[in-house]
Amino acid sequence: MDHILFQDYIDHRYTLQELAIKYHRSRAWIQERIHSYSPRISPRTPRKVTAVIDATWFGRRRDKLGLLVAKDVEYKEPIAYNFIATETKEVYRDLLEQLKEKGFVLQAVVLDGKPGIMELFKDIPVQMCHFHMHKIITRKLTKNPRMQAAIDLKRIVGYLGRVSQRRFECMLQAWHHRYADFLAERTPDDSKRGWHYTHKRLRSAYRSLVRFSPYLFTYLNHPKLPIPNTTNLLDGGCFSPLKDLLKVHRGTGIGMKQKIIVYFLENRGKQPHEIPL
Repeated sequence: MDHILFQDYIDHRYTLQELAIKYHRSRAWIQERIHSYSPRISPRTPRKVTAVIDATWFGRRRDKLGLLVAKDVEYKEPIAYNFIATETKEVYRDLLEQLKEKGFVLQAVVLDGKPGIMELFKDIPVQMCHFHMHKIITRKLTKNPRMQAAIDLKRIVGYLGRVSQRRFECMLQAWHHRYADFLAERTPDDSKRGWHYTHKRLRSAYRSLVRFSPYLFTYLNHPKLPIPNTTNLLDGGCFSPLKDLLKVHRGTGIGMKQKIIVYFLENRGKQPHEIPL
């Protein structure tokens, strides 16, 4: 009864008053049953998986309601998740431990490039999300850069997902050769060193591309594994609908929000009996 009631409240988006009328109960009784309900935690089938792992935040970051999720690429199933207050190496390590305890073996992983996280996965193929790579470069160069060097660098990034690793690296090397003197320009200042690089943000954008280049083409270098080149499986297939759902239930406390999130995650993807052993 409580599960069906909660399902009506979340999936069918009935109001408390509508549920009271439907089940011939008082509004207070409906509210009490919904708040006392604990979502069922579905068993997971241990197996080898390629996973997308990413974090998101609900409401304002200062509310500290964050969620870290690992989702199986093949079966679109959330296989592990934790509520988090900050996105650190430790919370990713905890998620990895959770996956091990459940019997999952990671074959490959797609990440968003958070500092220090990739080294936790050094023994398996790691794919850097192309969408997040674009975001990093845009953050450093803006959406509409004016300098020709920045315009050309953004154009090269636009080829991600469309060209081979060799072609991309050749374009990046050619860009650096063309603008090496421009990148080396210095501006005098009052610091101890007496100068700073004139185009710091451009240099930073280029260094980011060089740093992540070994992880940008993993999806092509391991064709036998189902590795996507973005984290969209989580961003669009999980986080966006979750945030839309919580907007419908705006005004609820953090405890109820967590309950809604758990219910959502436990009712997505293949059911255990549908997954081959």
